[in-house]
This record gives sequence, C-alpha cells and structure tokens, in this order.
Amino acid sequence: MKSVVYPGTFDPITNGHTDLIERACRLFDHVVVAIASSDRKGPLFSLDERVELTKEVLSHLNNVEVCGFNILLVDFVKQKNAIGVLRGLRAVSDFEYEFQLANMNRAISPDVESLFLTPADHLSYISSSLVKEIGSLGGDVTKFVHPTVIDALNKKFARS
Repeated sequence: MKSVVYPGTFDPITNGHTDLIERACRLFDHVVVAIASSDRKGPLFSLDERVELTKEVLSHLNNVEVCGFNILLVDFVKQKNAIGVLRGLRAVSDFEYEFQLANMNRAISPDVESLFLTPADHLSYISSSLVKEIGSLGGDVTKFVHPTVIDALNKKFARS
C-alpha cells in the first residue's frame, strides 16, 4: 500500500488544501494529512480544533487519515510507513522555500521523497493566512473554505 504524508498547519484547511488532498487520494492508497502543532506560528485554531475541522471537511474521503504531530517531519513519515511528503505549490514564489525544505529533508533522511502538486487554477491564490484576515474583517470567505470552517471562523471572531 502506497502512503504519502501531506503536512501543514491547516489553520484553517482551505478549498485549495482539499483539492490537493482529493487528487492525492486518486494517486495513493492512503493519504495522511499531518497537522503540525506549529506553536511558534501562533495559530488561530488549537491543534485539536484544526484536526477536528480537517476531519470534518475531509469526511467524504475514505482513504485519508488526519492526525496532529509535533516531531521531525521525516521521522513522522517513517512512523506512518509513507513513501514521502506531498507539498502544494501555488505559485513560483512557493518553489524556493519548498525546494529548500525538500533538500533539507533529503539530507536528513535520503529515503523520504518529496512530491509536489499544484492546485486547480481557480484555487491557486487561496491561503489560510488570507482566509483568516478576510474572515477577521468580516469578509465573505464562502468561496475559499468549507461551511464548517466558516462556522468555526465566525465563532473565533465572535460572529454568528
């Protein structure tokens, strides 16, 4: 069984993330959506909240596992018996950072591969940071995230 790990902060999960995960599900037998605790980034949602939101958004996919992690990514990949790491590239600007991460992971663990997918064109500009900013200012994010995420954002920003 071929498994891949798709790591990220998912603060919150967006339609761009979901697009990549759905496509990865067609390429791999098992996709592990690994949500990094990322305490130093100061996420809006707690790790438990991000895991629960992501599980709900991806509940239509039967070959996805969602879990949190707070260890070195290459060690997590090995724990999950995955062939490598899946990352999304939205724009050319993402490439340099992702290339650096891929090379660092390879230096630490040469047997962990890095694979890249690009989101659908109409989703390529979406980021969790932009969704949070728009949401915090009362903007409409319905085109960018699942309704469950909208509800969670409204609660965080004390709106109903």
